[in-house]
Amino acid sequence: MARILKSKSDSRLQTPDSRHRSFVFCLLSFVLCLVQNSFAGFPQGGVPAQGSSQWLVSPKLLEHANLKMLWEKPLPIKKDESLEQLLIFGNRIFAISDRNYTVCLNRENGKMIFGKVVAPDGLPVVGLKLYGDELISITGTKVIAIDPDSGAQRKAVDVGFSIVCPAARNSSYFYLSGVDKRLHTLRAEDMVQTFEVSADNESMITSIIADESSVIFSTAAGNVISIMPNKPSRLWQFDAAGGIAGPIVKDGISLFFASKDTNVYRVDIVGLPLRKQLAWKYQTAGVLDKAPRVTQGVVYQHVPGKGVTAIDKGGGTPLWSVPGGADLLAEDKDKAYVITKNRTLVVMDNVSAKKLYSVNFAQVSRYAANITDSKIYIADEQGRIACLQPVE
Repeated sequence: MARILKSKSDSRLQTPDSRHRSFVFCLLSFVLCLVQNSFAGFPQGGVPAQGSSQWLVSPKLLEHANLKMLWEKPLPIKKDESLEQLLIFGNRIFAISDRNYTVCLNRENGKMIFGKVVAPDGLPVVGLKLYGDELISITGTKVIAIDPDSGAQRKAVDVGFSIVCPAARNSSYFYLSGVDKRLHTLRAEDMVQTFEVSADNESMITSIIADESSVIFSTAAGNVISIMPNKPSRLWQFDAAGGIAGPIVKDGISLFFASKDTNVYRVDIVGLPLRKQLAWKYQTAGVLDKAPRVTQGVVYQHVPGKGVTAIDKGGGTPLWSVPGGADLLAEDKDKAYVITKNRTLVVMDNVSAKKLYSVNFAQVSRYAANITDSKIYIADEQGRIACLQPVE
């Protein structure tokens, strides 16, 4: 049950370092194009000879995997800096370094949109989320709104408490989880807090999702709680036996989430008033620590020490497992592309539940999970990033 607690009603300019990085990015891209076009007799007007070390995956391996290179770019990452993560939002891909330098690219053609430092070096960025025409960043006690077209900071508000998970918002409110184990609701127009709630067991709130009809948050004790978006009134609560791992994934009327009780859950939200209904749960062979990847027909779950398991989205039955699998890269029709911990691409058939083939991805150490189309985004720590696509 949710405990209802009624409450009382930094700008970053373009720095010389940022301008230098942008110049270096353009220069490297120009040099790469010259080098590519100095080769002859290869497809796509610029794929280098097989075995060239400048590629993350050689053309020979791409051909074996029935993949083609759409683009590859060097990011303006310094020699003593490393690429930490890739995130996909709409038609953009964001590459974030260990120094919080963030490069935004058009994910269709790899064109750089902006490069900015989104937080001071050493201060962790809790999460980036895209809402409408704003990119929301959480750093320490600050909520920062960024223009996704320019990287310019639109607003930065210090809320006075440390924020522990990515923010959620709808048209009227921001919802923030604090170290005080409470969900804080702030008006979007002026960031004034209107109310706060907590779980009865005072457990830490680990993820939040929101829309115009409800707010749903999960806790480290295994609670999934829904409240009204504009007042501290509980709608329903679901309790798993272990803490919720990673964010809840909402797909239509269904919620998908992983629990430390080893189960993956699908809970449907039905009726008026809204109520929860357990559709299925699937028990894995390990204590889960990441959220599932949910596509049109399949739920992909990483199981620590085991690999990636594919689960039928409708009925919750297992389809296949890839031992040592780390994550889903993309789907193409009935094919699933899975990256393993030993840097191998494994291609699985979701209909026959059989492995089709595998390819050496030895130089790939960073990637983005793409659940919207068939494009594959891979990178290395030095900041080489590439986009691949299955050949029709």
